[in-house]
Amino acid sequence: MRERGVVRAVVSQGIRGLSLPDGRGSWSGLDADVARAVAAAAIGDPDAVEWLPSDPVERLGRLVSGAADVATCNLSWVLSREASHPVLFAGVTCYDGEGFLVRTEDRISDPEQLAGQRVATQAGTTTAGNLAAWFGARGLEVDPVAYASPAEALAGYADGTCAAYVLDRIALAGARATLPRPGDHVVLETAISREPMALAVRDDDPAWFRVCRWVLQFLVGAENAVGEGTTARAAADVAGRQGPALGLDGRWAHRVLDAVGTYADVYERNLGPSSGLNVARGANALWSEGGLHYPLPLH
Repeated sequence: MRERGVVRAVVSQGIRGLSLPDGRGSWSGLDADVARAVAAAAIGDPDAVEWLPSDPVERLGRLVSGAADVATCNLSWVLSREASHPVLFAGVTCYDGEGFLVRTEDRISDPEQLAGQRVATQAGTTTAGNLAAWFGARGLEVDPVAYASPAEALAGYADGTCAAYVLDRIALAGARATLPRPGDHVVLETAISREPMALAVRDDDPAWFRVCRWVLQFLVGAENAVGEGTTARAAADVAGRQGPALGLDGRWAHRVLDAVGTYADVYERNLGPSSGLNVARGANALWSEGGLHYPLPLH
């Protein structure tokens, strides 16, 4: 990657808050910031990323084929993916669960009210299986309509073809914000699955796997350091001492901070109140705040 000069990152085809292009080739979102953090640590330049927008059907294939170095594309860490593909998940980037975007005027408050109706999904995701499991356990069923891209799935919902759009709830918050009248739509509180979105790499390079894992751990660890009364820069000093053993230099963690900040900064910028999405931290808070992010020690 250093010889090539870029980290090739598989991202979504465009989900606000996670990975979305601005029309000038610049990508924003939590997943995009993770890719920048990896590039900052490994290559020294957070902008040294080649973005590879991919639909769900092809995203792991591009990674496995060698066409990409990382996949950071709201990809859920599930046993079947790691067991049936030569990939490893380096860590969770964001905890989520599949939910439902519905019209306010339909007065739907519970997914069971969608029984027998068509719902928009993305092809190549785990959504159809999750729907079958959740509704089937209740003796109900829905009619999932698979679309090739997020834009097409949202359009299928927006034009009335489908009564709901089913996707990870964080992604739905971004989709809702792009509709002409966001207030006419609501994301239901119910989640029908666990979706730990994670950074994936091929399993043929343990050194690269370690770098990606510890970049993620540093983002969370730096936030945790602030909460424990030290500073993110102090955490970067500690992590930097292990740089040579990771194949990096001693300034790698400082470059990550300069590029994207701590995990709290990444979340706030892309999903928090200042982003316009205002997605509560919830499970994505630190362990000390009731969330699931528990950083491994950086010493």
